[in-house]
Amino acid sequence: MTVKEEMKLKTDIQIAQEAQMLPIREVAERAGIAEEDLEFYGKYKAKLSEEFWDRIKDNPDGKLVLVTAINPTPAGEGKTTTSVGLGQAMQKLNRKAVIALREPSLGPCFGIKGGAAGGGYAQVVPMEDLNLHFTGDFHAITSANNLLAAMLDNHIQQGNALQIDPRQVVWKRCVDMNDRVLRNIVVGLGNKMDGMVREDHFVITVASEIMAILCLADDLADLKQRLGKIIVAYNFAGEPVTADDLQATGAMTALLKDAIKPNLIQTLEHTPALVHGGPFANIAHGCNSVRATKMALKMSDITITEAGFGADLGAEKFMDIKCRKAGLKPDAVVLVATVRALKYNGGVAKADLAEENLDALKKGIVNLEKHIENLQKFGVPVIVTLNSFVTDTDAENAFIRKFCEERGCEFALSEVWEHGGEGGIELAKKVLETLQTKESHFHTLYEDSLSLEEKIETIAKEIYGARGVVYEPAAKKQLARIEELGFGSFPICMAKNQYSLSDDAKKLGRPENFDIHIREVYVSAGAGFVVALTGAVMTMPGLPKVPAANQIDVDENGKITGLF
Repeated sequence: MTVKEEMKLKTDIQIAQEAQMLPIREVAERAGIAEEDLEFYGKYKAKLSEEFWDRIKDNPDGKLVLVTAINPTPAGEGKTTTSVGLGQAMQKLNRKAVIALREPSLGPCFGIKGGAAGGGYAQVVPMEDLNLHFTGDFHAITSANNLLAAMLDNHIQQGNALQIDPRQVVWKRCVDMNDRVLRNIVVGLGNKMDGMVREDHFVITVASEIMAILCLADDLADLKQRLGKIIVAYNFAGEPVTADDLQATGAMTALLKDAIKPNLIQTLEHTPALVHGGPFANIAHGCNSVRATKMALKMSDITITEAGFGADLGAEKFMDIKCRKAGLKPDAVVLVATVRALKYNGGVAKADLAEENLDALKKGIVNLEKHIENLQKFGVPVIVTLNSFVTDTDAENAFIRKFCEERGCEFALSEVWEHGGEGGIELAKKVLETLQTKESHFHTLYEDSLSLEEKIETIAKEIYGARGVVYEPAAKKQLARIEELGFGSFPICMAKNQYSLSDDAKKLGRPENFDIHIREVYVSAGAGFVVALTGAVMTMPGLPKVPAANQIDVDENGKITGLF
């Protein structure tokens, strides 16, 4: 049996379970982290202490490399797989590299995704822990979020001294599970002592404002300040009511005091990985935490981080929100695509993607073209990498290589799924060459001084390629109110579906002559951005007809199967 045939029989979870992990203290030691700086969660996971940050904060920053992708398709792209494989390849080239990744959301692991720790021989481990409870960060976010919700409803019940208008409650409950029946609910049913009856809503935990706050906070003091600014409702006079007004801030911060510390784990090849915070890129900005990224930069020569979904969502928010707020300046961007995904964008059915089809590739490559253009608008050098499949042909690869090089991009094939770090050496060399020869002139897409409408229009036209923006009357009113409240200087967090550059998920490739439809706008005052909801984007996903949970099981020895 060949290696390839043997690999075909192994799932991601089998590869992960067969891996020989090092105790996390040994991985830490290799990265220059002393044992006293670790807060252990078992043998293979640890949080990094505040004292460790104090020790390294004056170190010079390494280079910052962002990994992003084209719009996701059912064919798969492999953004996290590429991030992990690139980190492993840098290690093989004797570069001191640290990976800064996002934590997977529990809900999608039981829904469509089935897991999010990379794949094949480019994974972070322990894979099962990461895809399940990990170190409890998301549980802490859920608890803090729902404590605030409970205190809000209790305040209304106990006399409502703040004169909160129950019709203008904007704070939603959350749970880290795909559960569509919780999108719109009624609370307070029963007798008088069971609370005031009102309509309420749930979002998935990772789309909550607290998720975004945790990711953007510099430290515990900044976290506390941000939590206090959260607007939970408006009073009868139309004035905002905050978490500080409810006196909830201290207790929420107490629940999050450990969750704010970055988590250290390892790749299959023992490269250090800081996995902390993250999803959703269409609501909560979808990047690894500022603390983890900054820590990685002080620990390494090269930090490899990722942003959620495609470059139109995650990468744009990484540049316009995270980098703006944290003062980060990326040195290069790796843009991940697959031959299969580009053919899918060119109209090929999923079942036929294994066949060579240069005509479909020519039609579908316009999606990649737009993402290249978008990333170049931020002044950062771009390296395109193809996550290789055995069905890809030389002619298809050559066509894409020529296409990228004609647009001023470096290009490399990646075989990290199959070969781990070894399969990423070509890509790693291209990244190193880019870092040495091409200077980053990073800048954000728009200035703080623009109006909120101008910022929305800039993103819609420049990044999505829209003709214009159409606002629902309610959204217009909300924008005016947000600016009146003094939040006009905030950046925009566009909540759009991830599958298309437009707000219609069915429009693949590079849509033209379309408008972006804004149906709702609200301010995340603690996170420091304004969310604009487009089209039919959901803040609480549902499970598919056959959820991944159907295949997940555990045997009498505690061995998990079915996570992939």
